[in-house]
Amino acid sequence: MFKTSRNIHRTLVPFAALPLIITAITGVIFSVLDERGVDADWLLQIHTGHFGPINLQPYYAYLLGLCVLILVITGAAMWWRTRRPRISRG
Repeated sequence: MFKTSRNIHRTLVPFAALPLIITAITGVIFSVLDERGVDADWLLQIHTGHFGPINLQPYYAYLLGLCVLILVITGAAMWWRTRRPRISRG
């Protein structure tokens, strides 16, 4: 179980972290530009999952939420495994 959780976690981190980082950065930049009166609707499109010809808007929030949930579960499983007391044999 421990190696499985670690492998799932290690595999999913790049796929989950990149969209989360892009969403956070585009949201912040859009807010700053919007306050200054700059038209940056293209940033809002990226922020909500519309990447040019690829439109993930209907599923983007669910996809990000699922990735975060899986990362939290696998991370907690790895943490829990290291927190359990070791039984010494011998």
